[in-house]
Amino acid sequence: MIPSGLKAAINGTGVILHTGLGRSPLSDVASRAVIEVSQGYCTLEINTSSGERGSRHDLVSDLLCELTGAESAIVVNNNAAALMLILNSLAFDREVIISRSELVEIGGAFRVPDVMKAGGVKLVGVGSTNHIELADYRAAVNKNTGLLMSVHQSNFKIGGYNKSVPLDSLVSLGKEKNVPVIYDQGSGVLVDLTNYGLECGNTIQESLSCGVDVVCFSGDKLLGGPQAGLIVGQRELLDIMQTNPMMRAFRADKMVYAALRATMEMFRHPEELYLKHTLMGKIAVTSEELKSRAEFLSEQLRQRFSERVKVSVAKSYAEIGGGALPGQKLPSYSISLSSCTKTNRDLAKRFRVNDPPIFGRLSGDCFMLDLRTLDECDFPAIERAVDSIVKWIDEKGSAEEKDNFLAIN
Repeated sequence: MIPSGLKAAINGTGVILHTGLGRSPLSDVASRAVIEVSQGYCTLEINTSSGERGSRHDLVSDLLCELTGAESAIVVNNNAAALMLILNSLAFDREVIISRSELVEIGGAFRVPDVMKAGGVKLVGVGSTNHIELADYRAAVNKNTGLLMSVHQSNFKIGGYNKSVPLDSLVSLGKEKNVPVIYDQGSGVLVDLTNYGLECGNTIQESLSCGVDVVCFSGDKLLGGPQAGLIVGQRELLDIMQTNPMMRAFRADKMVYAALRATMEMFRHPEELYLKHTLMGKIAVTSEELKSRAEFLSEQLRQRFSERVKVSVAKSYAEIGGGALPGQKLPSYSISLSSCTKTNRDLAKRFRVNDPPIFGRLSGDCFMLDLRTLDECDFPAIERAVDSIVKWIDEKGSAEEKDNFLAIN
């Protein structure tokens, strides 16, 4: 039984990587891998050939290097830990130069300047919010410069008049000044998403191929795996990180390694990702298929609600969420629910207190369930929730009628 307070939920919000709902759902193969290593003993830190103690860091590093082209790879428990480890290992008590436009707040009041301070480095901001030149970086480099740093603006976009420095230009400056360049790529992507109408910028492979020394990114966002921070790059630099005492505080456990390895294996066959990879399946599903699913489910709900709640199908837009690809939308279809006697907030709460909880979004006077984040296996639970809501509506209506009768008489 899932502990009280933490339970499986149904996501009808249209936000694919919904942080409040656990971000990326694991694919079936990853879930099975977690069960396999967690229900008994496993070879987390033992070499089966020699029988001697091994290292958990070797469990996925080979696969990460294969997929990204990196010399070495490290896994920690989240991307903030990855960034702190990089800074503390490579530039402790030294200056790290970063554009002022990249001093982002990741979410929950967790800010890059605070991470840098905790990592033991001195932040040197250059340029302005909307305009940064390579000359700004060059002017800031001195004998105490430890790193040149770039951070992906993962949860916002700057519009209008703005200019930034491309990664390859920053790399050229780093080589000229003999200063390593690191890139916090945030969500990170391993495959081109333009075929699905999304602009994702550089893939991890492209960032490394342009010469960035170290790249870090999340495992539970666009990678579609468990919460983890992944560090890839030059072996010499990552070897320094491996010896940092922080590694033990930041290390991932057996379940993360199992889920991550299983997730990464699917990227060996990118042409089949949408078939097996849950996140990619939600991104790749067509509007036509979503419309068909919406019409089927809406008919089931319409029959159950009868005249109590109006049920209709409407075009909508879903988003990636989780601080990934801000401002970009995916076409979708939603089921719209509205009532003359109940507010949209009333309906939202009744779905939310269901078991399992069902989350949607409010739009105007309607409560919406977006099909891009719903699975067909969710439909029976939604139908049962509606049956319960119908009883609640009828019972509340009967009580109100009784109160009115008593008041009149």
